[in-house]
Parts: sequence; C-alpha cells; structure tokens
Amino acid sequence: MTDSSAPAGRVILAFAAVYVIWGSTYLAIRFAIETVPPFLMAGVRYLIAGALLYAVLRARGAPRPTRAEWWAATVSGGLMIAGGNGLLSWAEQYVPSGIAALLLGTVPLWFVGLAWLGPDREAPAPLELTGLLLGLAGVALLVIGSGRSVHAGAGGLAVVWGALAILVAAGSWAVGSLYHRRARFPGSPLYATAMTMMAGGAVLVVAAIATGEPARFDAGAVSLRSLAAFAYLIVFGSIVGFSAYAWLIKAVRPALVGTYAYVNPVVAVFLGWWLGGESVTSGMLLGAAIVLASVALVQTDRIRLARRRAEALERASA
Repeated sequence: MTDSSAPAGRVILAFAAVYVIWGSTYLAIRFAIETVPPFLMAGVRYLIAGALLYAVLRARGAPRPTRAEWWAATVSGGLMIAGGNGLLSWAEQYVPSGIAALLLGTVPLWFVGLAWLGPDREAPAPLELTGLLLGLAGVALLVIGSGRSVHAGAGGLAVVWGALAILVAAGSWAVGSLYHRRARFPGSPLYATAMTMMAGGAVLVVAAIATGEPARFDAGAVSLRSLAAFAYLIVFGSIVGFSAYAWLIKAVRPALVGTYAYVNPVVAVFLGWWLGGESVTSGMLLGAAIVLASVALVQTDRIRLARRRAEALERASA
C-alpha cells in the first residue's frame, strides 16, 4: 500500500487526518463565511497557518528558501490553495457543504483526464473510462439537484454557478497536486507545505482586495460560530490536514492518496445534515452514489494497474 520508505504508522495517521478532518472542513468553511467574505477568510486562514508553520521550522534551523523554491510554492499555492480552496470557499455561499464535498470529490477523475490529455498521453483503461463517464453523469445529477435545493437564499442559477466553480476548483487542485509532487522544494515536506500555504494565502488576499471584500467586511458583525470555524480551519484544516496531504502525495502513490475523495463526502454530507441543517433529496443521493461509484472504479483500476507495473519492473530487474 505504501512506498517502502514511508513508515506504516505515519501513513495511517496521515490518512486518518485527510479522511476525517478534511471531511469536516466543508461545514467549517460554510460556518466561517457566514460573516466573513470567502476569499478574505481563506486567504487569511492560509497566511496564518503557513506563517506559524514556517516560523517554527525556521526556528528549528530550516534553511532560507531560494527564489526558485518560492516560485514553485507560488505556482503550487496558486493552483491548490487559491484555485482549489478559494473557489470552494466562494462557492459554498450557494452550494450545501455536503454537495460541495461530493463535487470536489471528482479530483481522481481529473487525475485520469490529465494523464490522458496531458503530456504523458496515458490513455485510460476501459474501467477507468467507464468511471469517467459515470462520474460525468453523477456530477450532472448533483448540479441539477443542487440547483433545485436552494441554499442560503440563493437562486437556483447561482447554485449551479457555484457547483461549476467547485468543478473548476477540483481541476485546479488536481493540477496543483501533480505539480507539487514534482516541484523542487526544501527537503522537509512540512516546509514545502508552509511555503505553499503562505503563497496561496497571499494570492487569495490579492483576489479578496481585487473583488472589494475588505470594504464589505464588518469585523464587529463576525459571529462566534464563524470565529470558532475559522480557528478550526487554521489549526486542523490547514496545518494538520494539509500537512498530512502534502506529505502523503510525496510518500505514497497518487492513486492511493486520491482515496480520500470517497471518504470526505460521506463525512461532509453527514455533518451538513446533522449540524448544518442541510437537506438531502433523492436526486442528490442518486448523483452522490454514482459519483462515489465512479471514483471507486477509477481508483480500483489505477491501483490494479500500478501493482501490475510494479510487478513487471520487479520481474525485469530480477
């Protein structure tokens, strides 16, 4: 399941953080943006989390990053943090947190599409192609269903635009993950995480200023629930969860890391219904089941192919 150099116990803890904590962050984001503008919330969240982690590592003797490393962090942060989490935060003004998790759970499908259409030109296997087509059908059902389930007073069209923004966020996250895996960062994965969060947070703050969010922000109107959710996102969603993810994408195969995509939505839908009062329709449940089945098909086939390739390499080197 893991690379030989990755300690099994550490891998299990990292997966637990990515599975459970990240599943809960969708509702936390919804609570946080109730009284804080989305880009501003996400940008400050990642700037604080990244700066805290960066300061600790520098105090422990980590070297000063080079310009090339900061550039890699800016590209990675721009794609994963700004493009992925920033768009998600904006969209959750209109889309229920459980549906947002399901739509962002299409990241493994993006991995297959990028491998197919990208420079590697890795054509999908029949099972993967079936998963892609099923995923598209499930996403269509979710978008239609979310448009009928009006959230936070938004019109149906706004909900659909929010759902489409999350699909773009999923693609941005997938591209950023692949880039982050290959980019040259300082030795420690945590150091790369801190730099990526700081750079992505800075991009989001610029986006917030460009869209006029600071002028609309009223600090006196921030609710206790938003503050608590914001603190939770910094400590657990950013420092713990993102650090675990960044370590995993370098420590184990990407197909294995992508399995979080069909655990997070289950956690998010349950918490959204239990604590967030979000409604779940039969059409949305059908779409969710199809999306999760498609992701399972893709992941199962990619893991099977990865094992075959590893066995073939072992036989060739014997």
